[in-house]
Amino acid sequence: MKNFSIKKLYYSISEVSKITGLEQYVLRYWESEFEELKPQKNRAGNRIYTNRDINLILFIKRLLREERYTIEGAKQVLSTYSPSDDAPSEVQVQEPKPEKTVQTHFTFPVESSGSLSDDLMEIKRFLEDLQHRLRGH
Repeated sequence: MKNFSIKKLYYSISEVSKITGLEQYVLRYWESEFEELKPQKNRAGNRIYTNRDINLILFIKRLLREERYTIEGAKQVLSTYSPSDDAPSEVQVQEPKPEKTVQTHFTFPVESSGSLSDDLMEIKRFLEDLQHRLRGH
């Protein structure tokens, strides 16, 4: 995460997206789900978020993503929550996480004979033996 010292009264949805590490559509969806989250709109109709809104978003994010609450459960917790109007002195912008890779190749105990058909037959025997062992025969 990068640390930036940002002291502003209002933030655009793109700035809030970077600060919170959430997509803009998620922020708009949460507005429809959580009545406590109602950013104001400027003359052009664009959402403008306050420090209080950002703190609330981060709290909702923690409830849903880290503590694994359902939306209904998070709504119940929010009924007793009072977010601070003060922004943290340093706002942390989350960088996208690299996607996880999945191992897609497997190593079979096969000794290559040089012939593709022989290698395939060896793999077939290995798989049949494995299947037999898994069935417990």
